Formats: sequence, structure tokens, C-alpha cells
Amino acid sequence: MKPAIFSIAFLLSISLFSGNLSAQTLPTQPNIVFILADDLGWTDLGCYGNKFNETPNIDKLAESGLRFTQAYAACPVCSPTRASIMTGKYPARLQLTNYIKGERTDENSPVLPANWKPYLEGKETTLPELLKTKGYTTGMVGKWHLGNDKGQNPWEQGFNYSRMIGKNGLDYYNYSIFMDSYENEFTDTGKEYLTDKLTEYGVEFIQQNNSEKPFFLYLAYSAPHVFIVPRGDKLRKYFFKYGKSEEKFNPYYAAMMESLDDGVGQIMETLKANGLLENTLVIFTSDNGGLGLDELGPIPTNLAPLRKWKGHIYEGGTRVPAIFSWPGKLTAGKTTENYFSTTDYLPTFCDLTGISEIPKNVDGKSLIPLLLQPEKEQDAERPLFWHYPHFSNQLGRPAGSVRVDDFKLVELYETGTLELYNLKEDISESNNLSKKMKVKTQEMYKMLTDWRKSVNAQMPVPNPDYQPSKKR
Repeated sequence: MKPAIFSIAFLLSISLFSGNLSAQTLPTQPNIVFILADDLGWTDLGCYGNKFNETPNIDKLAESGLRFTQAYAACPVCSPTRASIMTGKYPARLQLTNYIKGERTDENSPVLPANWKPYLEGKETTLPELLKTKGYTTGMVGKWHLGNDKGQNPWEQGFNYSRMIGKNGLDYYNYSIFMDSYENEFTDTGKEYLTDKLTEYGVEFIQQNNSEKPFFLYLAYSAPHVFIVPRGDKLRKYFFKYGKSEEKFNPYYAAMMESLDDGVGQIMETLKANGLLENTLVIFTSDNGGLGLDELGPIPTNLAPLRKWKGHIYEGGTRVPAIFSWPGKLTAGKTTENYFSTTDYLPTFCDLTGISEIPKNVDGKSLIPLLLQPEKEQDAERPLFWHYPHFSNQLGRPAGSVRVDDFKLVELYETGTLELYNLKEDISESNNLSKKMKVKTQEMYKMLTDWRKSVNAQMPVPNPDYQPSKKR
């Protein structure tokens, strides 16, 4: 673990906030259950307005806690976002800017993808390593996708208990799970649905750690990532619902969502049965936006009114659902429009657990004040940044962006084109204001370029075979 460099203020001494609770009532060493869905879109949950998918357990989580309408993944694809959660750093700073094995190019583009690192370096200090310094038992279940070489796997990156998806990670049958090492492997033979198996491991971890020692569970489901393979016994009702709505939805995707929701329900029931609910912060979110094109099957979801989807720097690729629930500690049933990034989880958990020293160059900041006063506008002038210098398998192209307050600037790296949007008035990013607001555009562009220099962001490189006469 790298030595700590600077201190973060411990904010739990804030005075009264909404309701009758105070920050002093928050335990300094709660259990933390962090549930991460894979490719779950902003519009896919009932509590976010979806009328087709049935997600009662996740909706109940929102009813008991705080729901964010403007939470963001640090990247529009999975591995970089997961790295941001583990380190509190922007993917550009880590130079892990694409999903592992993502090597798509376009011969008709003037640029090639930026150089990058297809792994999280073992020298990085991770969230579980930090929590272990405070006596936490740490568990990782599900999709890791941050590297498999020595020093990069979860059991060497701070987790006491690891159940990492191994072979056939895109399938929901005939997969394998590595248990604390590559030598100990569970292999499914088409009998145990992967989402259910991951839930089983999550329940096992909680039950094994039902003691006075605090625990951190990182439960990273592979659902609803393609393949779109649901359990057959969950499909019937969605077929009958199909065609009865003006909006078209994918019944197979809905059935996968139900299994994910059932898993969340089982985790919550396990916490309740073991008397852990009131001392456990539960977070549910996604690693990036949902799919908007056919990929290994039909289009699974519809992210309207957001623009684009996974792999794109626009809102459909980066805006994600996020729910914080802590019965009796956080005010229930609240919704907030305050925005934040996945880089903020690590400093938030450090703040909450009394870790006063965090690694150098952490980009996130603690969300504790926001959690305690969700109705209050906070950090409106805080910039959030994105950098995706790649070509995604969902046809996203190299681009970067910055958001400050309601404004978002997008730079298209192939052409240098700048776009400016007011997200409060134009959530679909359909009205480009860059020509009408030239001063604002240049101000935010400078902010974006200065940030890229500060984190040593790797940019796309010229394509030596590019022929300008060819059209994309």
C-alpha cells in the first residue's frame, strides 16, 4: 500500500440537518454493502420511472433512503468506472480509460485510440486496503474486470473474501468462479443461474461476518450485461405485458432485471435477519449507461430522454441510478438533484469510517454533507470531468467533457468540435449552445484542457493510414 500523503477533513461533526438526526448519530464504523449492476441504464428501474421492469426491492431501497437523479459513472464503460470506485481517482489519471480488451479502431478516422493501461496497477491503494486499516473484513463478489495478473486480482488488492467471475463471464450458465485464488475454482455445468450464485456468495459473506467486527461487501453483479440470458421461469409475465405499452421494452432484459432485484431483496433480508440493517449503509448503482444498439442480441433497453448510451460521453453513457439507504440514519424517501461521480465513493467511505489520511491525488470528495442535507444545493460550481479517447463497441467515438453546475461542454477529439449544453433545460443534449455562448464555451474548454494536463491524460494519436478523401 502506498503511504498516505494528505488528510481529508472528518466531517461527521456537522450540526443538525433535515429531520431530527445529527451527524454525531452516525456510527463511525458501519458495515458497508456496495451493490454494483453492470450496464444498467438510468431509466431501467421502477423508482426511476420504468413502467415495464419490475424492481420492487430496489424501489423499496429508494423508499428507505436517498435517490440521486444526477449521479455519474466516471467513464461510459465499465473497467475505468470500477477503477474509480476502488481508488477515488479519475480513469484518466490512472490511464485506465477503456474496458479491458477494448481495442476497437476505425480505419477511416484521423486518430487512433490513446495509449492506455488495460489493468489497475497493483501499486494503487484500494478502498478495501484502506478499510482494513480500520479493522474491516472485506469481501468482493462478482465481476472484477481490473486485471488478472499478479498483484491485480481482488485477493491481492485488499479483499479477505473473493468470489470473482472467471471463464465465460458473459454467460449466465457454464461460467466459473475463482474463490480466493486461481487454484480454487467453482465451475457451473448449466445448473446455477449466475445472478443467483453471486447473491448466494453475498449472503454467505454477510453471514460469516455477523459479529462486532465491521465489514465491507463489494457485490458486483454481471447483470444485466449481455448475453441477455434470463431464467425461463421469470419470462411469462413479461411476454403478456409486451405490447400493452406505447413504449417498447425487452421481456428478456426485464426478466434478468427481476433476478437482480431478487438478489438485492435477499441481501436486505439477510441483513435484517442478522440484526444488521441499522448499522449498515447500502448503496446500489451502475457502472455506466445501458446498451442502445444490438450487441450479442437485441437492443435491451431505452434510455430516452437521455442522449446516446454506453460507450458515449453523453448523458446516456454516464448518468446512472444511485441509491443510498441506511434506515434510521439517513432521511428516508428523499430525492436529490445534486450531482456526484463514482470517484467520490472512496473519500466518502474514508470520511465515514474515520480514515483521516488517504492516498495522493485522489480526485473525489466526501459526500457526507450531501447525504445529511440532500435538499440543500451543494457544490454547484464543482467541475466533473470525463475522458474517453477510444472507439467503443457501442459506436462511441473519442471525446471528453466537463460539467459545471447545469452546463456541460463536450469536445470531440477527432475534429476538435466543441458542444455546449444546459442540462437543466435540455436533458437530451439536443440544443448546442456553443455558438450562442462563446465565452462560456471557451471558459469551460480551458477548464477541460487544464484538467487533462494536470492528470496527464493520454490523448488519441494520429492515424498514419488516414485518407481524408474517405468518408466515415
